[in-house]
This record gives sequence, C-alpha cells and structure tokens, in this order.
Amino acid sequence: MPAIADRNSLVAAIKSDKSGETAGSNGCCTPHKRRLRSDEAAAKESPVSTPMKLKSPRRRLISSPNSAANGIKENFSENKVKKNWNPRDVEQMRAVKEALHVSTAPPTVVCREDEQKRVLEFCKACVEQEKAGSLYVCGCPGTGKSLSMKKVKEQVMDWAKMEGLQPPEILEMNCTSLANTSEIFSKILGEHQPKKKTTSSTSPLQHLQNLYSSKQAPSSSKMMLIIADELDYLITKDRAVLHDLFMLTTFPFSRCILIGVANSIDLADRFLPRLQSLNCKPMVVTFRAYSKDQILAILQERLLVLPYVVFKQQALELCARKVAAASGDMRKALSVCRSAVEILEAELRESASNMNLASEEGEFTRQHTALAPEIFGSPEDNTVKIDHMALALSKTFRSPVVDTIQSLPQHQQIILCSAAKFFRCGKKDTTVGELNKYYIDICKSALIPPVGIMEFLSMCRVLNDQGLFKLGQSRDDKSKRVTLKVDEADISFALQGVRFFRNCLQ
Repeated sequence: MPAIADRNSLVAAIKSDKSGETAGSNGCCTPHKRRLRSDEAAAKESPVSTPMKLKSPRRRLISSPNSAANGIKENFSENKVKKNWNPRDVEQMRAVKEALHVSTAPPTVVCREDEQKRVLEFCKACVEQEKAGSLYVCGCPGTGKSLSMKKVKEQVMDWAKMEGLQPPEILEMNCTSLANTSEIFSKILGEHQPKKKTTSSTSPLQHLQNLYSSKQAPSSSKMMLIIADELDYLITKDRAVLHDLFMLTTFPFSRCILIGVANSIDLADRFLPRLQSLNCKPMVVTFRAYSKDQILAILQERLLVLPYVVFKQQALELCARKVAAASGDMRKALSVCRSAVEILEAELRESASNMNLASEEGEFTRQHTALAPEIFGSPEDNTVKIDHMALALSKTFRSPVVDTIQSLPQHQQIILCSAAKFFRCGKKDTTVGELNKYYIDICKSALIPPVGIMEFLSMCRVLNDQGLFKLGQSRDDKSKRVTLKVDEADISFALQGVRFFRNCLQ
C-alpha cells in the first residue's frame, strides 16, 4: 500500500506541475519560485541602500520602453493583430495586386527625401524671388523621378498657401503625348492666355518670347511651374525645340519655372551646349538606382496598407537583392512581386482542382478530408515564399546564360563556381593549372572526387566554346590563361537552387 500511495502522490505532483503557477498556492514551490525568493533575500541582505525596490533583470528589461526585448514583443503583437491572408479571397487578391501595381501612388515617397528637398528648395527660391529658372531631373528608369515630382508639386502649393504667397500656375505634361515637339509652346501659351488666340503670322514660341521680353501687367505676372516628363522626346536633329524651351527661362521678364525629367544623365551637356556658354545651364538633380535596402523599404511601405501578411521576409529580401543587382528599377521589383503572387494563386488553384478531381473519383474518405488542412497548408503557409519569388525572378530575368549554366554537367558547374570564387580577389585571369588546384580544393571540401587534369582541360574547352570561359594560347596546356566571361551574379542566380553551390559561392 505505501507503494500505491507513493504512486498516487507522484501523479498528483505531476498534475500540479501541469496546472501552472497556481500550484504554488498548495505549498509546493517550483525552482523558479525559489530562485525569485532567493533573489529577494539577497537584495534584502545587501548593504547598499536603494530608494526603490529592485526588479529582477528580466523584469527591468521588459519594463524599459526603449529596450530591444520590448520592441520585439511589440512587433510580435502587431503580427498577431494582422489577419491571415487568404489568397482564395477575390477581394484580398485584388487588393494585393492593386497595392503592388506601378500606377498605384503610395501615400509617401520613401528613400527620395534628399532629391525631393533639393527640387523643393529650388522651386521655393524661384517663387519667393519671382525669378525664372530651370532644373533638369535625370536618372535610370524606375527610380522615382515622376512620382517625386508629383509630390514636390503638392508641397509647393501647400507651402505657398501657408506662407501667404501667390501659388504658381501648374502645367504638367508628358512629352510623349504631344502631337509634335513644338506643341509644347502652344500648351505653355494656352496656360498664360487661355482665351486669347494667336495670329497665324506669329508662332506660339515667338509669342512667348515677346511676352517674356516686356514687363507684364500685375494680373498676368503669376509664376508658372512647368513639369515636362520624358523630356528626351523633344530631342530633334537641330535640337531647336529643347534649346528654345530652356531659353524661355532666360528672358528678362520670364515667369517660367521649368523642370525637365528624363532618363539621360548627360542630356544637358550633350544637347544644350549653348546654354552653358550663356551661363544658363540648368541645375541638375540625379536620381541614382535604388539599392537593395531601399527597394526592400519601398516594398514594405506599400504592403503596410494591407491588414495581412502576404510575403515572407526572405522572399522580399531575395527580390530586392536581385533587382538591385540587375538594374535598381523599382517598377521591375513591383512586377516581380505581382508575378510571385500570381504564381502562388495558380499553385493553389491547381491544388484545389486536383483535390476536387480526387474526391469525385472516390479516393478521399472522411479521414482524408479531415486532413485537408495538412494537404493545403495552414493559412499562415499561404504567404508568398522564397521559392515562389525565385520562380518569378527566373521568369523576369531569364537569360540564355542562365539557361546554359543550369544545363551544364555537375563538374563543369563546379569549375564555373571555382573560377567565380577565384576571381573575387581582383584578378582578371589565371592559368589552367592554378584554376585546377582551386577546383580540387573545392571538390575535396565537399567530398566529391575531382576529375583528372586531362578531363579538366577538356571541360575548360567546352566552357570556352559556350562563351563562358576564354582560353588563351600556349604550348603548355596548364599555362593557358583562363578568363571568366560571365558575371558572377548570373552564376549565383543559375545555381542558387542547389545547396552545395549556394554554400560554395557564399
């Protein structure tokens, strides 16, 4: 009987442990409780007097509003508040695609604060001094030029009203929509004199030149902010239209604040040399290509409007890294993300159709139907993962080089990785013998038997024939110079699906 009593007491003790912290009220103390009491006793025995009761280190950390642990806790609670994304919901899918569409203007333009500030300060100075001026905004496609100009336009109007100044007239146009290049002068004149028609003998350009050459009445002396997007469309053989447009800001009574936007960085130097000789060269603001961190920040900013999590963080980081390495084009990053969402949508649609087909054939019993969540995954698993993003990137940035590398035999791929890793130190070429030694070291580190030197030479010739290597001439095969003819980024992208190559190139 004593044994039975001991067993019963043991079961009761186990149950009391499972019941949580309430077990402490029954007189049994967990080691955690004893450790807290010992801490309090040690605090009481301490000879150092404190004006307030000491907290345990863990409590002090969590109670601090600026502590890292507190921030992690807050982020975790925010993620819990967000609903789980349901890609099968038509409205949610539409909202996600709309948020990632190029035409959707975000509420704030992040990562372009410095460029916007420079343009805004230029516009403020012109409006305050009532002085004409010209500015040229340039940068690669998809770097936020047009979107930033829209925000600057709004900021200028708000600032003028707040300062009690007369806000400028706004003329915003895309030069590709003009019927002909000289039509831009008709549009500018139409803003100045909307009801007055010019005579046939005087062109709109001549009328504007005459207008800006004489002092105007106070009623018509309002400043005009002209934002001409796709300015390089105005480039003609004699460059007359582009030159005359910028020259309008040099007349003594001109009221034009001209902002030209185009992709060409050196447009002002190549097509407007006379402006420089007249000391009228426009101020230039350059929008650099987005970096990986900037692309990631912009994507996260756009996704903030959604009350649910759509992408895994690793998937967004992969997209940002690849797009930044390729072009830094934000429009391309948005397109890739939309493509990844569509890939997930197609995947779920296919799995649903397969399940319906299987259920019609009677293969699914009630037990199998109960396991449907395991087949389709929990709602948390319906986010866009890194494999969806990798597939979308491969569709977007697919090139013949990537296809060629992926179709190579394993040892030729190892030779390519060896060369890519070897040339990281800054060397442009090496000998076949040195590359062979490096290849052998990589094979040994992965416990892969390397091929012999003759077969290695044969593989190098194959890579040379496919345009991936360039082999020099030498009597001694080992002394032939080897140059890598493809970018390391293409090699990494082509082989990133294999763990061995991924670790090899890290």
